[in-house]
Amino acid sequence: MSVTATTMSSEVNNQPVQAPLQMRALVPPPGAIPKQVNFVLGGMAGVGAVFFTQPLDLLKNRMQISGEGGKIRDHKTSLHAVSRVLRNEGIFGLYNGLSAGILRQASYSTCRLGIYQALFDKFTSSDGTPPGILQKLLLGMTAGGSAAIIGNPTEVALVRMTLDGRLPVGERRGYSNALNAIYRISREEGIRTLWRGCAPTVMRAMVVNAAQLATYSQAKQFLLSTSYFGDNIKCHFVASMISGLVTTATSLPVDITKTRIQNMKYVNGVPEYKGVLDVVVKLVRNEGIFSLWKGFTPYYARLGPHTVLIFIFWERLKILYYTNLMKQQQN
Repeated sequence: MSVTATTMSSEVNNQPVQAPLQMRALVPPPGAIPKQVNFVLGGMAGVGAVFFTQPLDLLKNRMQISGEGGKIRDHKTSLHAVSRVLRNEGIFGLYNGLSAGILRQASYSTCRLGIYQALFDKFTSSDGTPPGILQKLLLGMTAGGSAAIIGNPTEVALVRMTLDGRLPVGERRGYSNALNAIYRISREEGIRTLWRGCAPTVMRAMVVNAAQLATYSQAKQFLLSTSYFGDNIKCHFVASMISGLVTTATSLPVDITKTRIQNMKYVNGVPEYKGVLDVVVKLVRNEGIFSLWKGFTPYYARLGPHTVLIFIFWERLKILYYTNLMKQQQN
C-alpha cells in the first residue's frame, strides 16, 4: 500500500490538516515526482522491506502447507515452525527464497506502488483534494490486480523456494536462485506454469490493496483526530499495524488458496486441485473451516511490519529524491 505524505497525510473529517512549515517544505506535492521515478522508488522500498520480512514469509508459507490433504501437521505453532527450520536448515534457512522475494518486490511493488501513485495523482483535483474513499478502493484494486499479473512468475518461484526445504532431499526442486527457478519451471513444466494460481493471486492483490488503502486511511484519520498522535512515524506505525490486521483477516483465505495451487504437484498427469473452489472445498472438508486462516500469526507478523517498512521507506525515498535532486535542478 502506498500513499504520499501529502495525499493521505491528513484528512481528518475530510478537512486537510496543515503540516508544520518545516515538514511542508520537504513533502513532495502531488505530481511533483515524475511517474517513472515513482515506479523506481516503489520497487526500492519493496526490496528494502523484504530483507526484514523474508523469514516471516517463509514461515507463513510453511504453516499454510502444514497438514495439507488431512495429513499430520508438520508444525503445531509458528514457534514450532521456527525451531524446525533452524534445526533442519540452519539460521540461513529462514532466508530460503530471498532472491525470489527480492525479484518479486522488484516487479510487484514497482508496478503496484507506481500504478497506484500515478492513478492517485490523476484523480487528485487541481485544488489538492484527494480522491474519496470509494475511489481509493478502486485505485488500490486496479493497481494491485495489474501488478499481480505482471509479478505472478516471481510469486510462483517464491512459494516453491520457501517450501523446498520441508521436502525430503530426494524430492526437492533445488532451485539455485529465482532466475534459475523461473527458467527451470518454464522449461520443465511449460511457460504457462509461471502463471499458475494467477486468479487467486490477483484476487489476493486486489483485496490486500483495497483493504490496506481503506483501513490505513481511516485509521490514520481517527488517530490524527485524537490529541495523542501527530502526522509522524508513530502515527504511521500504529495505523499500518491496524491496517495489517484487517488486511490479514480478509486476504488470508485467498492467500492460502494461492499457495496451495502454486505449490501443487501432478501425480500421473493429474493435478492435486482442479481450481480455486476445489482447494477451498478440500481445505474445509479435510482440515476444518479455520484452516482458511492457517498461518495467521506469521502472516500478520509479516504483513504488519512490511506495511510499515514499505510505507516509511517509500516516503523517505520520495523526500530524498525531491529535496536532493529536484530542488537542485530548480536552483
